[in-house]
Amino acid sequence: MASIFRLMQRFLKQPPSTPRQFPATGFDVLERDQLIEEETLPHYSPTQFFSVRIGEILNAKYQVVGKLGYGGNSTAWLCRDLSEHKYVAVKVCRRESEQVTREIQAYKHLNTLTSSHSGALLIREMIDSFDISNAQGKYPCIVHKPLSMSLARLRSKCPNRRLPVNVLKPALVHILLALDFLHSEAHIIHTDLQEGNIILGIEDDSILEEYETNELRIPSPRKVDGDRIIYKSRGLEISKDPGRPVITDFGEARIGQQTYDDDIQPFQYRAPEVIMDAPWSYKVDIWNVGVMIWDLFEDKNMFNAKGPDGIPDSLYHMAYMTALLGPPPVDFLEHCRIERRQEYYDSKGEWKGLAEIPRTSLEESEENLDGKDKRQFLEFMRKMLKWRPEERSSAKELLQDTWLRSKTI
Repeated sequence: MASIFRLMQRFLKQPPSTPRQFPATGFDVLERDQLIEEETLPHYSPTQFFSVRIGEILNAKYQVVGKLGYGGNSTAWLCRDLSEHKYVAVKVCRRESEQVTREIQAYKHLNTLTSSHSGALLIREMIDSFDISNAQGKYPCIVHKPLSMSLARLRSKCPNRRLPVNVLKPALVHILLALDFLHSEAHIIHTDLQEGNIILGIEDDSILEEYETNELRIPSPRKVDGDRIIYKSRGLEISKDPGRPVITDFGEARIGQQTYDDDIQPFQYRAPEVIMDAPWSYKVDIWNVGVMIWDLFEDKNMFNAKGPDGIPDSLYHMAYMTALLGPPPVDFLEHCRIERRQEYYDSKGEWKGLAEIPRTSLEESEENLDGKDKRQFLEFMRKMLKWRPEERSSAKELLQDTWLRSKTI
């Protein structure tokens, strides 16, 4: 019976969609000497980024509709899957990138898992991968279901650039559910949790249809440089019925191993064990969530990690961390690389004073709440912001927190 059903599916399957014809004129042409989009990246090289063209068909099935954006290791494109008659997002990645290799490995590992955990639905899925080639070599491509806007972009649209509590709480519940799945079942440490890597889903495909219509009516501005075309991005807007937050971007993820000692995390999000060259594990992600909440809810970094010259500096990062959390326990310092420990602390674990410890506190830094709400919120924050990684609550434990579970009026 199953074989008959599969045979009927093949027989009844629609033929591939006819490719669209995108305008060859009617767009703004930008100056060749103007650096735009991925060209502004410090490591940009024309040979490392594939020159995608709107209207072309990738891997004999994905027609490019428009450029969604770019990142350090890829450009992202909305495409029509001509075979399956649906929209997809295709990341066209840099050649020979360790982060791209790591990301594809993480997605392949996730695709091997079968789980009933609700958090598994809150992780971006790789639905296909392939390579495209030119004279310089091969460029890996990753195919995903399209998503709308990141929490960073959503926050930029909120009053005072702060997520309201009634938006923040459900977002955190979804993030923690996803993180619990990653840690407890997938055995993945993300290491790069930030508001730009958490993106809202799409429940209504009409915004994708509208996107394509806009590209056909008003083609994206572009720069033509020889045989290369670089387009200005056209981002997706949030729909009236946005989907749930999804964790994306696994280019820095680690799989399986219990502890690591290499450098990770965006500078301002680094956990103390990372700064101090101590072994680290899953709890770096918990630290990330805590620091990210400050961005989302307070519109500022929790720690001022810059020196007087405005350049990020671990010395001032540690000084600010000490101001908000108190001095680190001696046993924590004993697990740190001795050269790093001696740089900041004396033999008794006392701060050497190479930078002044600011006079501030979490209570003073938090500006949105008061009374009981503020007290419970800061108790929630302190469960994530512990010097000792083993004392930080797990994602599962945080989901039971009093403040997070309380109703917002």
